[in-house]
Amino acid sequence: MSMPLQGRHALVTGASRGIGAAIATALEQAGAQVSRLARSSGPNIIACDVTEAAAVAAAFTQARQQHGPIHILINNAGQVESASFAKSGTDLLQRMLDANLKSAWLCSQAALADLTAAGKDGQGGRIVNIASVAGQKGYAYVSAYCAAKHGLVGLTRALAAELATANVTVNALCPGYTDTDLVQDAARNIAAKTGCSEADALAKLAATNPQGRLIRPAEVAAAALWLCSPEAAAVTGQSLSISGGEIMS
Repeated sequence: MSMPLQGRHALVTGASRGIGAAIATALEQAGAQVSRLARSSGPNIIACDVTEAAAVAAAFTQARQQHGPIHILINNAGQVESASFAKSGTDLLQRMLDANLKSAWLCSQAALADLTAAGKDGQGGRIVNIASVAGQKGYAYVSAYCAAKHGLVGLTRALAAELATANVTVNALCPGYTDTDLVQDAARNIAAKTGCSEADALAKLAATNPQGRLIRPAEVAAAALWLCSPEAAAVTGQSLSISGGEIMS
């Protein structure tokens, strides 16, 4: 089996389930030593609230003690809440900004010295931000989430420009509706508010994808793995849509 990430240390946030867990597994299978961060502790999980600077610093210190300097950072942690714009207060906006944008900001700063050092070793440093199609277009009833994910895409581009000469690439992956617990929760919420069945709600979400299906976490993981590989060294500042053609650019 090819092990292109042998000897590399990857840190993945929101890694206990869904897309984060799939990415962590894919990186491990490619030879990386992986530190998995999540809000609650568990087997092989470092508990961390990635919206708090002190918690991030402590978790990154623990990760370095286990596996050494960080070469790859996957900012996957995120959260979505839905409400009409008229009923969306600044508290909702702040929660979405904290979970989806501030978390990536804090983790990127915490890993920055390691990543720039990795940029000198020939293979380079990598940041992959898990954004969303909601960072590329607008959706009704999730204005705060869209604002935060658009901010994450903007942060991706700014860091890519700033870190290019340091041999650190920064890219975003923008999945459409993906078969995860978050989407299952969204379907339940839609069903509760509209009276339709959860199956019908899921079908409506899947219908936003021209292929008529939910994205699989493994598909997002495969794209993340490629962005972390030596072959993607010239790819930076990009927002790759994984949406079955919902976004075309």
